[in-house]
Amino acid sequence: MWLDNLVVPSFLQVLEFIGTFAFAISGIRLASAKEFDWFGAYVVGVSTAIGGGTIRDLLLGVPTFWMTNPIYLICSGLALLWMILFGKVLIHLNNTFFVFDSIGLALFTVVGVEKSLDLGFPLWVAVVMGAITGAAGGVIRDVFINEIPLIFRKEIYAIACVMGGLIYGFCLYCGFNIVVTQCISGSVVFLIRLVVVKYEICLPILKHS
Repeated sequence: MWLDNLVVPSFLQVLEFIGTFAFAISGIRLASAKEFDWFGAYVVGVSTAIGGGTIRDLLLGVPTFWMTNPIYLICSGLALLWMILFGKVLIHLNNTFFVFDSIGLALFTVVGVEKSLDLGFPLWVAVVMGAITGAAGGVIRDVFINEIPLIFRKEIYAIACVMGGLIYGFCLYCGFNIVVTQCISGSVVFLIRLVVVKYEICLPILKHS
């Protein structure tokens, strides 16, 4: 039966799918604000979703994840469809971009850290790869829509990924279950983003003397 060949996705793959959808939504949301057409919005969305993971895989020397499974491009397409159908509602919600971007950031950080550790790289490399996976797609997005990348502004962004990666390593050191570790690490990234935005916490600006 065809059910015998059905492959159940792992928890990590589920995180990737959700993160892909969330990041694609965040990219398409900003593209719509710039009045991109459907194709342009899709390009921005898919670049946001796969950009960080692509750079990560190239640095780790493994096959690029989206080239082995079309589901990531499909997820981005579904995100575009979602925006086409419900875009007016989402656009009127002021926190739409922040919520979806933070969800994608948290989930992709976890994916990047775990994939690096599974390949045998040390924790410090995994933390860097987690930050790249989470933040690099947003940099590509901002370049495409002609904005200063969020990672380079006052707002704490990549540092949230680094903290999440360190917490991931700490949880493993403490012997936590892998799923619990993933949930705690992702929650830390999301909560840091929530707190720093709510209370306007930022890094000092390097001023030109």
